[in-house]
Amino acid sequence: MSRQYFGTDGIRGTVGQSPMVPDFLLRLGQAAGTVLAKHEVEGRRPQVLIGKDTRVSGYLLESCLEAGFTSVGVDVVMVGPMPTAGVAYLARALNMSAGVVISASHNPYQDNGIKFFSGEGTKLPDAWEMEIETQLALGAPCKSSEELGKARRLNDAAGRYLEFCKGTFPRDKHLRGLKIVVDCANGAAYQIAPAVFRELGADVVVLADQPDGLNINRGVGATYPDFVAKAVLEHKADYGFALDGDADRLICVDGTGRIFNGDELLFALVAERMHMQGKVEGVVGTLMTNLGLELALKQLNVPFERAKVGDRYVFEKLQANGWQLGGESSGHLLVLDRHSTGDGIVSALQVLRAVRNLNMPLADILKPVAMLPQVLKNARLPAGYDWANDVKVQGVCEAVKTELGAEGRLLIRPSGTEPVLRVMVETADQLIATRLVDSILDTLQKAS
Repeated sequence: MSRQYFGTDGIRGTVGQSPMVPDFLLRLGQAAGTVLAKHEVEGRRPQVLIGKDTRVSGYLLESCLEAGFTSVGVDVVMVGPMPTAGVAYLARALNMSAGVVISASHNPYQDNGIKFFSGEGTKLPDAWEMEIETQLALGAPCKSSEELGKARRLNDAAGRYLEFCKGTFPRDKHLRGLKIVVDCANGAAYQIAPAVFRELGADVVVLADQPDGLNINRGVGATYPDFVAKAVLEHKADYGFALDGDADRLICVDGTGRIFNGDELLFALVAERMHMQGKVEGVVGTLMTNLGLELALKQLNVPFERAKVGDRYVFEKLQANGWQLGGESSGHLLVLDRHSTGDGIVSALQVLRAVRNLNMPLADILKPVAMLPQVLKNARLPAGYDWANDVKVQGVCEAVKTELGAEGRLLIRPSGTEPVLRVMVETADQLIATRLVDSILDTLQKAS
């Protein structure tokens, strides 16, 4: 079955437009609650933990979901603003049936979304999401009064998650002597992230920690790394870390202002483990992962595989292979012996762990990696336009592939989180890559 609502990272859209409207969110809570009840241990009432980022619409969506869940007999625990990975951790730690995150990640405040986690703290399986979609079509009647669920707030949720994050850093190491800039993107980690680094001993400069419901991701965070890079230079800091609105992705900057993306940070984690353990079983990237990382891993004799874009697919391939390290260029890193999902705070601590254990700057750790230029641009296409079967578009794509040969890659894919087509060319010459991407975009614009 094709999905009507769920994308690669839950359900997402502009608030006030379908599906991000009160009626749908109420029905979604009812449908998800009904599905969870089917999978629950017999005799146990389902329990769901709900967290959110700092968007003003979070209040509305939280209330609707709470009503939907309780109306079908599901108990709800609300934790307020909480990073996505914090919800995943708490769902597992508190033995919940599921965790729900109200967030549109790196999108602007006008958007919002719903992500589901299993009771194990992992993204909900595709089969369960399809089951929820099926249940949405069927509807779910309200229970009688004695069967209704209850709702409560967990007041110490932030403290619990903070201690978990600190616990992923070696007990015999510390961050004393390091000056770190943390860009919280005016998002879910605005209180927790600075506290984690401070309590581990770092001198912390905090940016974008004043959310007002409308300024999440606005010119700050992981999608605007120049903001934290400038602050690192101004404050003469050693490192800077930029999170996104729900704090599940990470971009890093060193003291020179150099920006490191997810591919580079993933290699740093591999290098540290090779040094400490002597081997790494394997690494999973995505179709977007830079060819330079793949070649560098090959030099270390570390197996590498690509998954579809989306950290859920990276996770699935890691699980299937029994590996621990994977990630995306955008900064989603998976370190499965530290956490069950991507966590920007935990990822930053693993990068600092690598710096400490290897006793060298991040830039030196990454010397074996020669990243190839990637040019990525988005094309907004009319609804219903079938670009994949357009003869002119396919013709120019074949011409691009021929020109690139074995020295580069072309990737075209619909975004799973936005209504755009992403066109990426990767080759050693950035000017050539830009020209080839523009030729495809021009063809798409004329054809559609």
